[in-house]
Order: sequence, then structure tokens, then C-alpha cells
Amino acid sequence: MTTHPPAGDLPSSDPTPVERRLLEALGPGQPRSTSPDLFDRVLGSIADDRIRRRRNRRGVLAAVAGLLLLTALVLLLTPTKNGHLLMDWWVLELITTGLLIGLALWLGPFIKRFGRAYAADVFHDNPQTGKSYIVLTDIVYYLIFTAYILFTVNFEPRQTWGLRVVPAQVTFEAARLGGILLIIGVLHGLNIVLMPVLGRLFSLNRKLSGH
Repeated sequence: MTTHPPAGDLPSSDPTPVERRLLEALGPGQPRSTSPDLFDRVLGSIADDRIRRRRNRRGVLAAVAGLLLLTALVLLLTPTKNGHLLMDWWVLELITTGLLIGLALWLGPFIKRFGRAYAADVFHDNPQTGKSYIVLTDIVYYLIFTAYILFTVNFEPRQTWGLRVVPAQVTFEAARLGGILLIIGVLHGLNIVLMPVLGRLFSLNRKLSGH
């Protein structure tokens, strides 16, 4: 004679909370709802990329057009003698100073655009410190450029120069351009090396202050 368990002792067909969680984790995947603004964000990113590329192309075209215009003005306005240009010394001085200013205005934003992600990764524990660091490095950058231009500009011909452009002046002006590129390159390299160290120190200091 078989015995049956009491009705109260029959196992329930409803899954327990643990079983329900296991079924949700291991069972067939449920369709996940996507972010409603995901498509708009993708479209916005593509549009921003197009705008950035268009701006870069315009910048390159503007720089090329400026150089061509400057070259044309020099060739048209500079007197010649026996096929040689007789350029006044101050004309080349102004051209070099203008190139230095243009280089400062172009190189600063160029370095900053690619340095933001690097600074954000280094100062991920201190985002506000990273932003302040970028602003301070921008100030230092323009101060260096301004000081360099004021130190190297000439208001009268040097002893080895004449009233017309001579090879000695061309050599000096080329050294001005190369000098600022060397200075900015060395300082930028040091900044890349030292920034992770500063980020680690700031993070450690913040953790110690929290304790």
C-alpha cells in the first residue's frame, strides 16, 4: 500500500527566489532595451567628426593660402637687382616674428587637443586637478613663446648684418624658428614623462588625506 505525502508537504511549483535568479542569469537572454538616445549620440559623434575634419582642412588651406600670399607679396614688393632680391632687413624680421606668432597660435591648441585625453587618463582620480593642470600648462606655454619672441626680436640690424638681407640674417632667423621648436619639444617631452608621476602623487595624497 503506497502512502502519499500530505497535501501540505507537496513541493511547490513556484520557483524560489534563488531559483528565479539562476533562471534569469542562466536562462535564455532577454532582449535588452537600448538607450533611447544611443542613435542620436552616434549621429552626433559622426557630425562632430565631420566638423572637425572640415575645420582641419580649412586650417590647412588657410595656412597654405597665407604662405602663398606672403610669398607673392615678397616677390612683388621686393626690388631686384641682377636677378637678386634686395629685401630690407626689417622685412625678414617681421616675417619671422609673424611666423613665430602664428606657430604659437596653431601649436598650442594642437597640443592641447591631443593632451586632454592623456591628462584625463593620468588624473582620473582627480579630474578637477587635471583640468587645472591643462590650464596652467597653457599659461606657461604662451609665456614661453612671448618671452622667446621678445628676447630674440631685433629693432636694428646686428653688427654682421646690413640694411639689406644677408646670409647671416637668414641664418639667425632660421635659428629663431628652430630654437623655439626645440624648446617646446623638450618641455613637452618632459611634461609627458612627469605628468604620470604627478598624477600618482596627487592620487596617493588624496587617499592619504581620506584616511
